[in-house]
Amino acid sequence: MYGPTTPSAFSQWAGLPARSGARAFWAIASELMPVATPIGEAWMLARDEEAARAPATPPAPARLLPSGDPFLLRQGADRALLVPDAAQRSALGPTRAWPGGVLLKGELAGTWRRSGATVAVEPWRGLADSEREAIAAEVPALPLAGPLKVQWVGPAAP
Repeated sequence: MYGPTTPSAFSQWAGLPARSGARAFWAIASELMPVATPIGEAWMLARDEEAARAPATPPAPARLLPSGDPFLLRQGADRALLVPDAAQRSALGPTRAWPGGVLLKGELAGTWRRSGATVAVEPWRGLADSEREAIAAEVPALPLAGPLKVQWVGPAAP
């Protein structure tokens, strides 16, 4: 499920010029339904309504989203809604290599990068021992070869 979204946000996400993205978006207008979001009017696939209204399941203690994950590629107001702090938003943006995102109980809480056998995790805030343990437990699940070690970096690192 990608949405709710707007033609403009869809165009940015898909890497299309605004006019082409809007044309592609509205080509499926009969499958869309309008929805109100905290940042304004948007649309979603009508077939996703039941899933969107379903009670939320408890989020995983930690997840490491890969670089380029659609959740991390949101732009503009969509990205501001996910990550209110502007400095943290820019940490997710393109640099030499885009970082992955660290989710803690469903909330973005930092970034991660891999270099060789090291997964460098940069939390955006101090972490409880249980949160660090949950992140470290996710590292072996990454589809990367060989044993990996976690390195905590940045001002909020332990």
